[in-house]
Amino acid sequence: MLTFEEKLKIIESFPQLKRNDVSLGRVNFQYEESSSDKKNVVYHLHPNGNGFVYTGKMSGYEKNDKGMTNIRDFSAEGLREILEKSITSLAPKSTGESAIIGEQYEEKWINERKQTLTLVEEDDMWHVYAGMNLDGIFTSYEEAAQYLEEEGFNKL
Repeated sequence: MLTFEEKLKIIESFPQLKRNDVSLGRVNFQYEESSSDKKNVVYHLHPNGNGFVYTGKMSGYEKNDKGMTNIRDFSAEGLREILEKSITSLAPKSTGESAIIGEQYEEKWINERKQTLTLVEEDDMWHVYAGMNLDGIFTSYEEAAQYLEEEGFNKL
């Protein structure tokens, strides 16, 4: 288990996050540019090493009813990965993405090189976008997800 100081050092290496000291020695880190009302990426990081990261828009993490995942036993690499994914999940859409996606259902997928693709449901079809470029069209969600997984992407 990482110490409080080790976790702080990793979290503070993300320039997008702003530190906010709260009660009982706990620390929050906020992502001010968040596209949603959710701004806390790290919530109540405690000197005992306990704390939470927002994963409400992500899959693959056990989360509480507030969409937070406990990071008490995370490794350094695991902590970096969950922070990157959390920030990406809260990042505002570019003008191009907003024009393409609008209010339609979307999912973000990411690979090991931190490249992201967006899966969007449009007119009963599933479209995969790399930025503003259309990468593929599929007749079902399952087909699109299989393609993304085969290409090395994981859903955020």
